[in-house]
Amino acid sequence: MTQLTGQEIAERAPRGWSYLLGALRTRLPTGDFATGLALVNAIGAAAEAADHHPDLDLRYTYVDVSLVSHDVGAVTGRDLRLAATISELAAEAGVTADAAGLTRLELALDSPDQARIMPFWAAVLGGEAKSGEVADPAGTLPVLWFQESGDEEPRQRWHPDLWVDPSEVQPRIDAAIEAGGTLVSDAEAPSFWVLADPEGNRVCLCTWQSRS
Repeated sequence: MTQLTGQEIAERAPRGWSYLLGALRTRLPTGDFATGLALVNAIGAAAEAADHHPDLDLRYTYVDVSLVSHDVGAVTGRDLRLAATISELAAEAGVTADAAGLTRLELALDSPDQARIMPFWAAVLGGEAKSGEVADPAGTLPVLWFQESGDEEPRQRWHPDLWVDPSEVQPRIDAAIEAGGTLVSDAEAPSFWVLADPEGNRVCLCTWQSRS
């Protein structure tokens, strides 16, 4: 299977799905647990038939779905096809796929020597250290990656990277500024925007756009 670009995914994904942090995602607002459980069972049967399995998170009033082709390490046409099937199953259950408000969080630690500190964080978090980041094998904790910095200049040691759908960026920037924050930089937009709280602590709003 061929890895799809962010633009291809955005153009071809079913309504109500969003490409966030390397996966195609949606939320199915079921309203109650029984409906969610029945929908999970239907999705499971379809996944078995397709021999392609999503990650499902069943909650009391919704089901979150995440799709990625693990053998490729990216979203492919296989994921788009299963997403369309899941949307059809949801519609049959009276549920509409809705990615509004979905986010994914990464944590970045500024350090002049990531090789020295990465093993510590892998040990503490019970994660796997590779390619400059520490990832939770179960996928429940945010990814921790390391940003190179000097060892003299003042720096914010931690900064979160919040992944959102492109349609969510401007409303969140507007709300952050209204709350007393500032837009520090949009030099890397639409890949990411840097904002700061009233004390100068920074956060990046990240999207799939303008990434290889």
